[in-house]
Amino acid sequence: MGFEELGNGKERRWGIRSLLRRKQVDSDRVKTQDGGHQLAKELSVLQLVAIGVGSTIGAGVYVLVGTVAREHSGPSLVLSFLIAGVAAALSAFCYAELASRCPSAGSAYHYSYICVGEGVAWLIGWALILEYTIGGSAVARGISPNLALFFGGPDSLPSFLARVYIPWLDVVVDPCAAVLVLIVTGLLCVGIKESAFVQAIITSLNVCVMLFVIIAGGYIGFKNGWVGYSVASGFFPYGVNGMLAGSATVFFAYIGFDSVASTAEEVKNPQRDLPLGIATALSICCFLYMMVSVVVIGLVPYFAMDPDTPISSAFARHGMHWAMYVVTAGAVLALCSTLMGSLLPQPRILMAMARDGLLPSFFSDVNERTQVPVKSTIVTGVGSAVLAFFMDVSQLAGMVSVGTLLAFTMVAISILILRYVPPNEMPLPLSFQESIESLSFHEEEVPKGPVGISDKRNKQNRQDGTSKDFPLIIKNTNEDKLNEQKRRKYAAWSIAFVCIGVLILTSSASAFSFPEYLRYIICSFGGLLFLVGLALLSWIDQDNGRHSFGHSGGFICPLVPFLPVLCILINSYLLINLGTSTWIRVSIWLVIGVFVYLFYGRSNSSLTDVIYVPIAHANEIYKSSTEYVT
Repeated sequence: MGFEELGNGKERRWGIRSLLRRKQVDSDRVKTQDGGHQLAKELSVLQLVAIGVGSTIGAGVYVLVGTVAREHSGPSLVLSFLIAGVAAALSAFCYAELASRCPSAGSAYHYSYICVGEGVAWLIGWALILEYTIGGSAVARGISPNLALFFGGPDSLPSFLARVYIPWLDVVVDPCAAVLVLIVTGLLCVGIKESAFVQAIITSLNVCVMLFVIIAGGYIGFKNGWVGYSVASGFFPYGVNGMLAGSATVFFAYIGFDSVASTAEEVKNPQRDLPLGIATALSICCFLYMMVSVVVIGLVPYFAMDPDTPISSAFARHGMHWAMYVVTAGAVLALCSTLMGSLLPQPRILMAMARDGLLPSFFSDVNERTQVPVKSTIVTGVGSAVLAFFMDVSQLAGMVSVGTLLAFTMVAISILILRYVPPNEMPLPLSFQESIESLSFHEEEVPKGPVGISDKRNKQNRQDGTSKDFPLIIKNTNEDKLNEQKRRKYAAWSIAFVCIGVLILTSSASAFSFPEYLRYIICSFGGLLFLVGLALLSWIDQDNGRHSFGHSGGFICPLVPFLPVLCILINSYLLINLGTSTWIRVSIWLVIGVFVYLFYGRSNSSLTDVIYVPIAHANEIYKSSTEYVT
């Protein structure tokens, strides 16, 4: 494709194409030019594992085992955790490849911007802001009741930290939650190395509590014969469907590992450490979840478990009342670690969006001494503290899942795009226009006419004789280009078929208000579209350009296209089934985001004034430019 056919950013600015413009993948050149905005590279594999485990294992595990066992799984709870862990691993594989290829702050927002486009990236980033804000506030609200147990009871906190009901506002304020959020915010401002060290200590203590539950519970189980597995209803009291419903519920216990990807820019060796950190953290979490569920289910029959305090009440039944304090300490530690994991990624997403011009540059500032986005961190912390102080956001917890599942789905789609239709153009500033024009005469035009070369190329070939001497080479080259264009076109349509088919299939399968025959018809159509797209993707060759996309030498997602397609299917089904009330609340937030983008982000985007050129010729353009920095 010739340079003169590639419009600049102004031509795309106000049209629908502004939603589809994609930014350049990370490169050493971009790092050099934006060096003033870089974060400190301090994180190792162990610190990444601590962040991943700490963000994933929250206090929910201390409650979740009782609720899911009683209502869904029964003794088969361990299989529910295993299946959920495998489903989470599908997303983890996709994250691992993109994180190692594009190690920059922003996580799913960053990957979507590179592979899909600005519009989708904005919605993903906007949804993640909501997720981390509500998630952090909800976690902080959950700490004070558990902490109060160490002072004698649910309402025994010191007066300056105790919850207070304000009649004229009709709210219950929680000073303890707000104070904890501000403390964590201050810690995150000190530096990534220091905050990662503290989180590693808290996470280690939490893991020790879970190991205590496993070892002590295992001893009691062997001593008393594992009475929980001797129930008359068997291993699957609610059937296999109940076990699968339980796995869908506990899936959300695994969604913290994306915090690791958000720190990609601060990792010493991202190509090696990021995939290793994500995989290790997820494996540790899955093992601990399964072992805790095996032990607790065996101590007490599932129907007799306390849904609020299943672990401590199980130990109390066997005379270990003091274990309540150990379990409560574990819950407090888990909540504190999860709070850090919730507040850590959001400033980096804000920073990434501000770097791209979609938010004010205020959020992109990196402190010279601590090398962290202090301003973004303070804004994030104060916002979460205010929310935690005034609101009980537990009823909004479902909104947290929307942001995560949208991110998981978009990361899987990005993998398909990367493998089959990776970007073949890159944006360059208008300052490179002179250099581009000076090199344009070297490039072949889009094939025209019977021979497939432009008039400009014809004239040059007539002068040097190449047209007369090598007509077959020119013809074969142009045929290859045409074949490659067809392959990319078929691959793009195949990915579209998969996504549309998944949306139709999951929506119709969950539309229980529809007549049954209508659901079957719509499901069949969606399933057919999905299978056709998947079959075409498995038949079409992957793009050779994927090998040079981003940084090389990192993790490669296996079983493409099947693994990311399965990831899209699972996450879409969970998204559809989050509930109408959750989607209404999220939609309000997303609509606000659309207006922010339309009135600020679209016109201030860093891609507004750029020229798109073929990636294959980028280095030549840079070297010929006077602005090139070696």
